[in-house]
Amino acid sequence: MIVSNKIYHLFRRGISSVSRFPAEVTIVEVGPRDGLQNEKTNVPTDKKIEFVDKLSESGLRRIEVTSFVSPKWVPQLADAKQVMQQIKRNPNVRYSTLTPNIKGFNDALDSDTQEVAIFGAASETFTKKNINCTIEQSLKQFDQVVQQAKANNLPIRGYVSCVVGCPYEGFIKPKIVCQVVEKMLSMGCYEVSLGDTIGVGNPNTIRDMLIELRRVVSGNMNLLAIHCHDTYGMALVNIVEALEHQIKVVDSSTAGLGGCPYASKGGAAVSGNVATEDVLYLLNSLGVKTGVDMNIVLEASEIITSVLNRKTNSKVGLALGCKKN
Repeated sequence: MIVSNKIYHLFRRGISSVSRFPAEVTIVEVGPRDGLQNEKTNVPTDKKIEFVDKLSESGLRRIEVTSFVSPKWVPQLADAKQVMQQIKRNPNVRYSTLTPNIKGFNDALDSDTQEVAIFGAASETFTKKNINCTIEQSLKQFDQVVQQAKANNLPIRGYVSCVVGCPYEGFIKPKIVCQVVEKMLSMGCYEVSLGDTIGVGNPNTIRDMLIELRRVVSGNMNLLAIHCHDTYGMALVNIVEALEHQIKVVDSSTAGLGGCPYASKGGAAVSGNVATEDVLYLLNSLGVKTGVDMNIVLEASEIITSVLNRKTNSKVGLALGCKKN
């Protein structure tokens, strides 16, 4: 009931509540990369391209297209170079890629990426189990990527996983998140996305973290973005909390694609990334500008869910789909 009550009262206050939020928010679409990377169903290259091309028509200004990683580890994204080279570039969109090592960076550079991303976590145990090293060691591994990105004048985005909770350590203290964020900013990241990887955050933990981070960024919240998972249905209310702290960049995934395999004890499929459609509906309802066309996002959702042969994970997509039918 926490989600329903908070959003209900926000809606009742209507325009009077808008002043508490940014006038405009940028949605970073992560569906083509974060949404698809763990999918078991192979998505043909031409369908990935069609998916990205449709998203490019929607008014989104930032799309994370793919990841240049070894096909051994992420076979779904083995066609990263083909996808990047064949999408129709919209001059109003910045196309980014995840580049975990220098080989991946060089491949991304050859594919005309416009932004690269690196990643870390606020949990030592999660980092060790995920990539077999400490937090500090994981960040040092990106030194060469960061230096080459700077040399080629490419923006660098940072991701921090497990910012409020970890499947192994439980609650994560804000001071740990602050240390990782501060390190990424000092390395040269222009923005750090804060990921509630297993979706256990709530408005209190999000608020406490952002209060601590405000000191790290000297009040410049433009250096931060929020990346919520909807595992327990808390993503939207957590985004509202972030908006109240003047976070102006929100990550989301069309159709709610993607999720963390560690989010449930049995490793079963659970709700993952918050759906772009749901975020867009929320922001529209609050009078926050995005410049994104809901109908085109819904068309993109139909493209990818048809390939995956399943329903969208977006509540808004399901509701509007029912109305259409």
